[in-house]
Amino acid sequence: MSNPCIICVAITGSLPRKENNPAVPVTIAEQVESTQAAFEAGASIVHCHVRNDDQSPTSAPEKFAKLLEGLKKHCPGMIVQLSTGGRSGAGEERGAMLPLKPDMASLAVGSNNFPTRVYENSPQLVEWLAEEMLKYDIKPEIEAFDLSHIHQAVNLSKQGKLKAPLYVQFVMGVKNAMPVDKPTFDFYVETLHRLAPDAHWCGAGIGANQLLLNEWSIAAGGHTRTGLEDNMRLDRDSLAPSNAALVERTVALCEQYERPVATWQQAREILGLRMA
Repeated sequence: MSNPCIICVAITGSLPRKENNPAVPVTIAEQVESTQAAFEAGASIVHCHVRNDDQSPTSAPEKFAKLLEGLKKHCPGMIVQLSTGGRSGAGEERGAMLPLKPDMASLAVGSNNFPTRVYENSPQLVEWLAEEMLKYDIKPEIEAFDLSHIHQAVNLSKQGKLKAPLYVQFVMGVKNAMPVDKPTFDFYVETLHRLAPDAHWCGAGIGANQLLLNEWSIAAGGHTRTGLEDNMRLDRDSLAPSNAALVERTVALCEQYERPVATWQQAREILGLRMA
């Protein structure tokens, strides 16, 4: 069982709506049910957003608290990662759920362009979020939308503002940000290994590029992310029927490349997280 692959499932996000794919889980109950199926299919991390009744995104701590409660009950041992992303709040509102002490939380360490806006992450906000994660013993998942974000994460770690070893997610395929490009992907992997030899990494592809990033990451010995947040289709002609279906597709790739799928216990050990 050498080099198990951690599969993260991003179940909901801030943008996908029922009108786009009826399988997108919006309510807390739907999210718990969808996560449980994905967990049973092989995912060991769940990346979480929460929504208002009108499907709009929010950072409301009380909604995250209900989701966390349901996930702990129905997915015992699964690593829960809460989003501090910028589509669901502004400023310190984005970290208002961190006192809930999830296992992990996402952390973007720099700004970049998104399809229709600037995804703004000021140095002051980044440092505050990092401080809160240290305070509550939460492991950050560094979301690298640009090469500079890898360098910044390493610098913050060297300053003691991020606990080592780092866990960095390479996000590729967001319009106006880093495109899906194999030489760039390979350079990301090489750069992280050079700057932070003990770091672990994950690849996430957006839209039709999800499957490609899954394959590149698994083949290169890294971890990977799937789920309806990033991609609502199985292929050009078919909507994904569930998050579990996308996880099952990723598991099949692991089998193809002879990578064992990490159990939640193995994932916690790899990432240095306490056992549930």
